[in-house]
Amino acid sequence: MAFKQKYTIKADYLTRGTKRRAGILISPSVKFIVAHDTGNANSTAQGNVNYYKNSQNEIYASAHLFVDDKEIIECVPALTSDPEKAWHVRYQLTKDNEIYGHNANDAAIGVEYCYGSSINADEAYKRYLWTLAYICHKFNLDPNKSIVGHHILDPGRRSDPENGLGNSGRSYNQLLKDVVVEYNSCLSNNQNIMNKLIRNPNSKKVYVIGKDNKKHWIFNGDTFRVGMEMGLWGGPETIELTDDSIYEEGHAVVFLDRT
Repeated sequence: MAFKQKYTIKADYLTRGTKRRAGILISPSVKFIVAHDTGNANSTAQGNVNYYKNSQNEIYASAHLFVDDKEIIECVPALTSDPEKAWHVRYQLTKDNEIYGHNANDAAIGVEYCYGSSINADEAYKRYLWTLAYICHKFNLDPNKSIVGHHILDPGRRSDPENGLGNSGRSYNQLLKDVVVEYNSCLSNNQNIMNKLIRNPNSKKVYVIGKDNKKHWIFNGDTFRVGMEMGLWGGPETIELTDDSIYEEGHAVVFLDRT
């Protein structure tokens, strides 16, 4: 099943055999993802990778990917080559083993979110969502269960990615939901169901265009959200403002929220 390739992942590896990149393969396989933020407002993806390179023999600390509003950079192999271990969660912690049965450093990919006033939060967030969703697809992980924040694993010391997300006007819980939506929307087999959203500029009604080329009214906000989570259509930013009179009227779409 193909996954929509929205962005390019740039490989800019650290030197193998250094403290930040040992060159040891993840074992037994990628089991989950740890969501991080850089903790350093306005630092870019490339800036963080350069910092790692300039200090690669100073400390055993690293992550696989950095994501900002312009780039997705992989400095420890994960998606662009056979995945290797990175040192992004303390080994003495136990929460990762309790949840997933493995140490994060041995079996998880760490993804860093870049944020700050000089970074376009919407663009960075889109890339971050897509990266997390793509990792789930690549390694056959359930996007509903396979992502955990660093703050969950190390609550006494870490607040990421809540800190960076909050700085960007988002929350951790929203991130988890949005990744599922992104995952479903990027699967190519969903693109032949009902994917085009339209709205007449003079109306508040949102329609989805079906395979029958008719406009089907999305009944309410719950229906819109459930449809996104099912991968039937994208988010509000995908709504096209257009003259809806060119489409024949279809039926109303109603989903019940049973959560």
